[in-house]
Amino acid sequence: MYSIQHCLKFASLVVTPCLLGGAALAQTWPSRVVRVIVPFVPGGPTDVQGRWAAQQLSAALGQQFVVENRGGGGGVPGTDAVVRAAADGYTLLAGNPGPLTVSPSVNAKMPYDTLRDLAPIFLIARTASCLMVHPNVPAKGIKEFVALAKAQPGKINYGSPGVGTVGHFATELFATQAGIKLNHVPYKGAAQYTVDLIAGHIEVAINQFAICAPLQQAGKLRAIGATSEKRSPLLPDLATIAEQGLTGFVSYNWNGVLAPAKTPREIIARIHDVLSKQLALPEHRDSFVNQGHEVSGLGPEDYANFIRAEVDKWARVAKAAGIQKQ
Repeated sequence: MYSIQHCLKFASLVVTPCLLGGAALAQTWPSRVVRVIVPFVPGGPTDVQGRWAAQQLSAALGQQFVVENRGGGGGVPGTDAVVRAAADGYTLLAGNPGPLTVSPSVNAKMPYDTLRDLAPIFLIARTASCLMVHPNVPAKGIKEFVALAKAQPGKINYGSPGVGTVGHFATELFATQAGIKLNHVPYKGAAQYTVDLIAGHIEVAINQFAICAPLQQAGKLRAIGATSEKRSPLLPDLATIAEQGLTGFVSYNWNGVLAPAKTPREIIARIHDVLSKQLALPEHRDSFVNQGHEVSGLGPEDYANFIRAEVDKWARVAKAAGIQKQ
C-alpha cells in the first residue's frame, strides 16, 4: 500500500509537465526545422512577405524556417494544411485575406473556421490598390466613372484574379457603395487581367500600387482612385476613393503570420517579438513602403480583432452583391 507522500510525489510527476507543457516546449523551441506554408505559388506578395518573416526568424532564433509553397484552390488547401498540423510551433502560415476572410463568404463547405482554428501572431503589412481604367474610358476620376457606369448598367467589364478573391470583393464593395452594376470577368491572376486591361478587352480593374504606378506613368492605363485610407507615396497625386465621395470606402490586401490554434502562447510571443523588432528597423520598413505596402505590426490580439472585422465586412459585401455560397 502506498503512502500519501508517495502518491503526491507521483501525482506531481504527472501533472507538472501538463501544467508547464507550453512553457517547457517554448524553452526548447525551435529545436528543428520550422515550416512556413505559403498557400500560393511563389512570387506574389504573400510569398515575398512570408519569406521575409522566415528569414528574420531563422537569423534570430538560430534554426531554419523553410518556406513551403502550396498553391491552388484559392489558398484554401494550403491554409487547411496548417490548421491540421500539430500546434507545436513547427508549422506556421503566411496568411492573406483570400483564404482567411473572403473565401468563407463564397464557400459553403470550408474545411476550417478562420476564427476558431488559427492563432494570429503578427500582421506584417497592408497593401492598398488603385482603380485603373483603360485610357479610352472617358473618366478622369471616381465621380465621372460612376456617372458613366450608371448610364450603362452592367456593360462595363472589370477583371479580377477570380471569384472570391480580394480583387473581386473589393470591386463589388465599390460598386455597391457607388450604386452601380459592373460585369465581372474572372481571370486566373492579376497578370492576365492587366494584359487584357491594357489591350482594352476589359475597361476597369483594381491593381496593387506597385503595378499601377509604372503603368500610370507610362500612360498605358489611368488610375482614378486609391482604395487606401490615405494617399500612397507611389502615386501621391491620386486621391483616395473615399476622398472622391465614397465616404468610408477602404480595401486592402494584407499579409501576416499565423499558427494552428492552441499553439503555446510562449511560442507565439517569441515569434511576435522577433518580427516586431525586425519590422521596426528602418531598412525593413523603407523596403516595404517602397513596394507600396503600409507597414502594420499588429500583435496577436489586435491582429485577431482585425481578422474578425474583415470576416464580417466581406460577409456583408457578399450579401449586398448577391454572391451565393457554392
